[in-house]
Amino acid sequence: MMATQRWRELVETEHAQSDQKRGETPPPQDHWRPFAKNFRADPHRTDDPLVNRLLQEVEPLHTVMDVGAGGGRLALPLALRCAQMVAVEPSSSMCQVLREQATDSSVDNVTLVEARWEEAQVESVDIVLCAHVLYVVAGIEDFVRKMEANARGKVLVVLFQAPPQSQIYHLWHMVHGEERIPLPSLPQFREVLEQLGIDGNVEMLEQLPHRGFEDREQALEQLTDRLYLALGSSQLAKLEQILPDMLQETDSGFIIKGSQPLQPALVSWRPQES
Repeated sequence: MMATQRWRELVETEHAQSDQKRGETPPPQDHWRPFAKNFRADPHRTDDPLVNRLLQEVEPLHTVMDVGAGGGRLALPLALRCAQMVAVEPSSSMCQVLREQATDSSVDNVTLVEARWEEAQVESVDIVLCAHVLYVVAGIEDFVRKMEANARGKVLVVLFQAPPQSQIYHLWHMVHGEERIPLPSLPQFREVLEQLGIDGNVEMLEQLPHRGFEDREQALEQLTDRLYLALGSSQLAKLEQILPDMLQETDSGFIIKGSQPLQPALVSWRPQES
């Protein structure tokens, strides 16, 4: 099986498993609405290793595009460095956060394109960035080729070594009694690039701290959503039973015992026509 076909299969089977557990409850039109406010961040911050690394790629005369810009956690700091930032984001709640943060921080060189990348009408820029988006993109070849076509100088992709939700995969098994189908991540992306004839440079970045919870109540609430558990279900009762023993208290809250820190990577290459 070709790498792009394998990628699509992983995305589609993971989504099908999620839909099966969700039952008759339809997926939300804007998945990010309950969490969008959490993606607000000060564009002037200096303690973000990923932002600091990406700033090394950007010069003042560059035009940059952030594909899947979310609330602007990366787009706005980079906009402070570059000549023009194009932020492509389909989530209306994320777009609202980005607009508000840009206004509050007096960042006025951002053009917001509220659309999915596949349908977005954009012009070429010097650098195209895509961070933590590709995991759920079934049509990976077209997505990557469009990034290449719109990058005059360089494409930058940020991906985790393991899928973003991998820290709770063992909980999925304990609650649902089956293995969680993983989304594709960095290893599969390397194979996709090889198939597409792209010689990408892979740079492993600083490990992220454990994703934690402020308290036990927040842990139960968030995990109920992430595991697609219905109120009153036996699966939710199981989670409530096992969760106290699965949480480890830290100085900043609680983490899931045995979960591994997420390891991001920066994959970069120059478009073949450059």
